[in-house]
Amino acid sequence: MSILVITGTGTEVGKTVTTAAVAACALAAGRSVAVLKAAQTGVRPDEPGDAAEVARLAGAVTATELARYPEPLAPGTAARRAGMAPVRPQDVAEAAAKLATEHDLVLVEGAGGLLVRFDPAGGTLADAAELLKAPVLVVASAGLGTLNTTELTARELRSRRLDLAGIVIGGWPDSPDLAMRCNVTDLPDVAGTPLLGALPMGAGSLAPADFRATAPSWLAPRLDGTWDAEAFRVHEAP
Repeated sequence: MSILVITGTGTEVGKTVTTAAVAACALAAGRSVAVLKAAQTGVRPDEPGDAAEVARLAGAVTATELARYPEPLAPGTAARRAGMAPVRPQDVAEAAAKLATEHDLVLVEGAGGLLVRFDPAGGTLADAAELLKAPVLVVASAGLGTLNTTELTARELRSRRLDLAGIVIGGWPDSPDLAMRCNVTDLPDVAGTPLLGALPMGAGSLAPADFRATAPSWLAPRLDGTWDAEAFRVHEAP
């Protein structure tokens, strides 16, 4: 795959750190990588955004964001309130396609969940993925409630005939509770797709060199890592 769309089942599930881990693994495998943030919200003009954070953690990636809005809201709402032009799915698709002519892998990171609205017409990251005909990686939380949001996301992707590449748990704690441990088995069942990784909680706070060295152990071979889903399941599931 030359373009991979990365979405979350909601906000604060570890999407940006997962994007950085995927980028770090691809770089370590010798591929050139670009990261496209479709819409950055809630960040001042002088602050680094998610694309810059991916570059800080992963290394030499081309980091691009299409638009930045000051308030921490859905992109369409933030654009309207700021009196700024919205990002349309066509804009995301065109930018990603151009980057794909210059890089081996383009990672398109959304904002929040799959159906967060970008523009007044209701355009979403799912629409951009349809235009690109690109697979979608879903980042999910580990705990109670994740089965519902993950299954809903998977159903929406399948209703659009989009390729669900897999699920990554965006933050796995040192001491998981019973729900989290059960979800290791249940997440791939409800999503109908394999687990492709689990990032340790707080991975984004690692020094960049440590992050890059350790990232392959968090992701499956399909994402250029060495993580073993079955071994993880046996170790963590009750």
